[in-house]
Amino acid sequence: MKRLTGWDAVLLYSETPNVHMHTIKVAVIELDENSRGFTLDAFRQVIAGRMDKLVPLGYQLIDVPFKFHHPMWRENCEIDFEYHIRPWQLAAPGGRRELDEAIGEIASTPLDRAHPLWEMYFVEGLANDRIAVVLKIHHALADGVASANLMAHGMDLMSMPQASSYTPDPAPTKRELMGTAFVDHMRHIKRIPGTIGYTVQGVRRVRRSSRKLSPELTRPIDPPPTFMNHMLTPERRFATATLALADVKETGKKLGATINDMVLAMSSGALRRLLLRYDGKSPALLASVPVAYDISPERISGNHFSGMLVAIPTDVDDPLQRVQAAHDSAVSAKEGHQLLGPELISRWAAYWPRSGTEAMFRWLAGRDGQNKVLNLNISNVPGPRARGRVGGALVTEIYSVGPLTAGSGLNITVWSYVDQLNISVLSDAATLEDPHEVTESMIADFIEIRRAAGLSDELTVVGEAMAQA
Repeated sequence: MKRLTGWDAVLLYSETPNVHMHTIKVAVIELDENSRGFTLDAFRQVIAGRMDKLVPLGYQLIDVPFKFHHPMWRENCEIDFEYHIRPWQLAAPGGRRELDEAIGEIASTPLDRAHPLWEMYFVEGLANDRIAVVLKIHHALADGVASANLMAHGMDLMSMPQASSYTPDPAPTKRELMGTAFVDHMRHIKRIPGTIGYTVQGVRRVRRSSRKLSPELTRPIDPPPTFMNHMLTPERRFATATLALADVKETGKKLGATINDMVLAMSSGALRRLLLRYDGKSPALLASVPVAYDISPERISGNHFSGMLVAIPTDVDDPLQRVQAAHDSAVSAKEGHQLLGPELISRWAAYWPRSGTEAMFRWLAGRDGQNKVLNLNISNVPGPRARGRVGGALVTEIYSVGPLTAGSGLNITVWSYVDQLNISVLSDAATLEDPHEVTESMIADFIEIRRAAGLSDELTVVGEAMAQA
């Protein structure tokens, strides 16, 4: 047994019927002559044989009586692989659009808390002798870094599952739950002076710093109302696109920008197009960009990140000026984030009471208005650096997307995988009829940036089978 951290618990408490807090991971798998007989049952055997590497998938949520403390994870619970690993048949012709539509349907329903908080879908019918595995996993279990590590640990060059030493643990009694909760509360009380000290030090660093945050972040934060900011619907829609990582690195090197700068710049250009199309104006936006403070390659569960608010230069027309503005905004936000203390919110989250926190998020999710803190979420996560295999079959592409948050109907998540920069976009039904508007606009903006930088607008083709299917 182990307790959810305060930050893990807040991600659990923030879930409502229209704000689902699971993340989506997609692996596209190529079946060669030796693996074309790979079936759903064989895949279940592979996962069952690797549970010693996929430990968080064996966690079951256990509530403490009377909501006396944050819930606990019962480790190594019994797993019903037929329940958790499900079949899905794609509609013809089995291309990118059909797979994206299926993922939108999968993302539209919350996870059942009576079971471990994950589901996998074994998707058949993908063109060009491919299948896909879609993992739906609750954010309370793992952040982006932990999810990337979990996928890397679950993929190896072994063609057959290994014998697993996985043994279910007994369920705790109510007495044990209440006793451990009381002891843990005492620990948290002892940590209050340290948490207050951490906060005071951060405030002092900000006040003493000669560097100033951007005007958007120093004044009272009031992101502009846009077409993407409203009460969410439960339905989700999904879209993907792929760029060659080498092309992005080449462009960033030419412009003195990082990969993260390029992701923010492409997102800014795409959002500018959509704002002009749907709102008739394109003011600067505020995006929450997660920053991990524990990037250990061995961490496969938990949330060790905080979100920094970054001004998104959707008000800038010139593509090269947008790249520079995105870079400046990211640097400014990161400096302020580090000065204040990256663990500030997560440390205080340990003291948020469950009932009050759940009530607050229900109220926020039911408001038919804009999010007063941010416009959208944008993430850039380094994924596995080496190609993996599942059941002997090669994983050719990986996509990932985080959840939508209350009042924000758009999430852009970018994962790198070997030589690819894979873009995923999630929206609700009220924001966009087709989120491919975002992915297509991001590709178009990247080409525009390259032209303005004097680089070729002929992009390197990666994930060719997926793109053409």
